[in-house]
Amino acid sequence: MSPRPNILFIMCDQLRWDYLGCAGHPALQTPNIDALAARGVRFDRAYVQAPVCGPSRACTYTGRYVSSHGASWNGVPLAPDEMTMGDHLCAAYRVAVVGKTHLRRDPAELRRLGIDPGSPRGRHLMTGGFEPFDRDDGIHTEQLISRRGDVAYNSWLRSLGYVSSNPWHDFANSVETPEGRVISGWEMKSAPYPARLPAEHSETAYMTNRAIEFIDEAGKDPWLLHLSFIKPHWPYVAPAPYHALYSADDVSPAVRTETERREPHPVYGAFMGLQQSASFSRDTVREAVIPAYMGLITQIDDEIGRLMEHLAACGQLENTVVVFTSDHGDYLGDHWLGDKELFHDASSRVPLIIADPRASAQATHGNVVNDLVQSIDLLPTFLDLAGLPPDDQYLEGVTLAGYLDGTRSQPAHQAVLSEADYSYSAARLELGLGPTGAHGFMLRTDRWKYIAWLGYQPQLFDMQADPDEVTDLGTCPNHQNERNTLQALLFDKIARRRYRTTEADAAVDKRTAKEHFVGVRIGEW
Repeated sequence: MSPRPNILFIMCDQLRWDYLGCAGHPALQTPNIDALAARGVRFDRAYVQAPVCGPSRACTYTGRYVSSHGASWNGVPLAPDEMTMGDHLCAAYRVAVVGKTHLRRDPAELRRLGIDPGSPRGRHLMTGGFEPFDRDDGIHTEQLISRRGDVAYNSWLRSLGYVSSNPWHDFANSVETPEGRVISGWEMKSAPYPARLPAEHSETAYMTNRAIEFIDEAGKDPWLLHLSFIKPHWPYVAPAPYHALYSADDVSPAVRTETERREPHPVYGAFMGLQQSASFSRDTVREAVIPAYMGLITQIDDEIGRLMEHLAACGQLENTVVVFTSDHGDYLGDHWLGDKELFHDASSRVPLIIADPRASAQATHGNVVNDLVQSIDLLPTFLDLAGLPPDDQYLEGVTLAGYLDGTRSQPAHQAVLSEADYSYSAARLELGLGPTGAHGFMLRTDRWKYIAWLGYQPQLFDMQADPDEVTDLGTCPNHQNERNTLQALLFDKIARRRYRTTEADAAVDKRTAKEHFVGVRIGEW
């Protein structure tokens, strides 16, 4: 193996941490992902820094918290000077993306700086520093296509004979009943039926094809490929045979109590009133949709198996570190909620597997790490794997490489942080809040999950006694000491973020108390 391994960074969209065979799901079959865990390390308590696609990915790609980079919700752009994975690693790798990033820079700010967003430099910045080998952010309504243009996947489908202005919707994400009735994937009653195209023409298979083409094109030059699958994110439409692999008998009961619904925290109550939550609160919806969700996961697993076979065939498997994760989870009716955005483990906790083939990592293969880790730890880990120096001035995560070679003796984090900006949700309107008042912070320690909501009482869950998070201790008088301690820890975590990014600590040391060297004489008598 060369000193600098390739990195295959696989991310699913909206995949829950517990919907894998190796994570203990009682029915779901994921043998290829399980094999990755067996020849690597599985991190059982990994948390995203925002349980929504765009800000979660911005955190992963920058190695920074939401409040540090500011891209707090889908479509909120990064500032031009925010460095991303491609910027940090381009000196060592060809850094490319196949699939989704949900990332862009502020085009108005680029123009103010004299950079045309359509120029080569502008396109590089607009794609977040990734070479857009085949960027596809996954949701292609007619309105979005008219605004941002069509995608290669649609063109490919048309070349195969799927005649439509939008084959992504009309074939890949719509179904046809045995009676010949076409149902859009936006209607979740479509979930029990197969997509209107075969599995080999689906988004998941197409993205795998494109990843293989990139690997073949890159050859022996070192590369980092971000393969970002669009599924199992809604629309919940799976191609045959994956649509029928699982049934209602394989659906785990929803984790929810009547007390949660009867006496919800105000913010959670507002989200319970949204359409997706009302739908997933019905067992008939869960029993129709979750089997399709599971089928989409098994299809991803099969495509990962195909990709591993290709890496082995071209001699790259033993020179490639494979990382598997997700950008957030999916409530699927747990806690009377649908979709994501809030802080229960169903939404904020994700799978994370790192399969490192280096000889130094052989002894840790099959390990399951219970320490708390964060998605922003991945970029420092990639720098470490590449043999590049850490950027402690800018990055707010820590390297996980010590877990891979067995050298880490202390937990990576005492606590992990996640943030929610629900300014763009109808829940904010239900609560009568303005655009700047809808914010929450989650602090997770080994035992406790503390959630601070701007303008509302906090929430507190004892993750040892109540791992299902159904008993909110946020106003319990017997736990005031714990809330005070965790509030102080949350403040400390926020206060220690890396605000000063334009000057390194070494420069601060060099200039501290040195005014007299430049003739500045303060306070002399």
